[in-house]
Amino acid sequence: MGKNKGVAPRLADALGIVLGTKEIPLRLRAWDGSEAGPAEAPVLVFRSPRGLRRMLWSPNQLGLSRAYVAGDIDGPGDLFKSFSELSSVGKFAELKAFRPPTPRERLRLVRTAIRVGALGLPPAPPPEEMDVSRSGRKHSRKRDAAAISHHYDVGNAFYALVLGPSMVYSCAVWDEENVGLDAAQEAKLDLVCRKLGLRPGMRLLDVGCGWGSFALHAARNYGVDVVGVTLSKEQAALGRQRVAEGGLADRIEIRVQDYRDVHDGPFDAISSIGMAEHVGGGQIDSYSAHLSGLLRPGGRLLNHAISWNAGEMPPDPDSFIPRYVFPDGEMLSLTVMIGALESAGLEVLDVEALRRHYGLTLRAWVHNLEENWDEAVRLTSEGRARVWRLYMASSALGFERGLNGVNQVLVQRPGGEEPPLRRRDWM
Repeated sequence: MGKNKGVAPRLADALGIVLGTKEIPLRLRAWDGSEAGPAEAPVLVFRSPRGLRRMLWSPNQLGLSRAYVAGDIDGPGDLFKSFSELSSVGKFAELKAFRPPTPRERLRLVRTAIRVGALGLPPAPPPEEMDVSRSGRKHSRKRDAAAISHHYDVGNAFYALVLGPSMVYSCAVWDEENVGLDAAQEAKLDLVCRKLGLRPGMRLLDVGCGWGSFALHAARNYGVDVVGVTLSKEQAALGRQRVAEGGLADRIEIRVQDYRDVHDGPFDAISSIGMAEHVGGGQIDSYSAHLSGLLRPGGRLLNHAISWNAGEMPPDPDSFIPRYVFPDGEMLSLTVMIGALESAGLEVLDVEALRRHYGLTLRAWVHNLEENWDEAVRLTSEGRARVWRLYMASSALGFERGLNGVNQVLVQRPGGEEPPLRRRDWM
């Protein structure tokens, strides 16, 4: 069958309807061997009619994501290049939610599906998808625990492949682009310690402590006593193991505990690194008030969180990342975050934007995943590895385009010791 005939041109028309564009900036390759689109463009492969069927039943980002996670479509080349091309057209470029196809467009999709043998019942979502809305009231303790388990309890060995020896799952701080991921993560951990003004004998609460990397750094290098809390049992197990192996069991306690259930303050300092995204807009005021109440007068809180920078429209709650990666996760604007902290009676000392740093961090994680692809699939599943590749590559471009930001907001509870006159004390 000729390269310019067959299924591929019809797929291009269908994909254009979903994306909201007449020009598809990719080279489409169909299951019958036919191709369509610019010859030099990145290739998108439709392995079976099921990929089109998923688009027919969910003609939006979710349908495309399901097809990729299930292996019905594939991007065998540079995923960053493919996403960069897609982000320049249609609904991606307009930064709008995917508009449902008109009745006429949906009829075109159905006709295309009939002609290429793709019509049928909706395929079941890949098993990696989670409909967290079935788990009870949003941001209840039970539902938050389920959402955290979905994301973090996929195997510590898998995360070790992606994150590297640091086991830090948040934005690194890069002095230069070529310093390497481990050095950049070490720099971030130390920067947080300095911003918090940690000194020997202080008591630190690490909210969302992960695998204990920050707790270990703070206790080992600054002589503080640390309480770390996480909702992930797998994180806590490995964190406790790392603490014991580091000879710091008398200085660090790691708990499986909701931050709302921590009542044994006061603490001299609190770190919240990559955790506030799980709190939600409806809970951010009570989150801020609770942490403020755990601080001693003069104590500092460092809140490190992703922000939504692309105007008034929040991300679609029924899209890929809420379904597959961060159920119930919410990116709040920097304005909302600072407002909540100030409303809790905390004084803002410093705000540092790290948007470019997260693009570099995510690209390093994607590199680690792709370099260890076969082992990642063995440890989890091909679908899970695809979820992480899609999520991290698309997120990297989101930070690089300025859709997302990440900010460290340093605040202090009034009273006690005055903050330094200049930022150089922690920089």
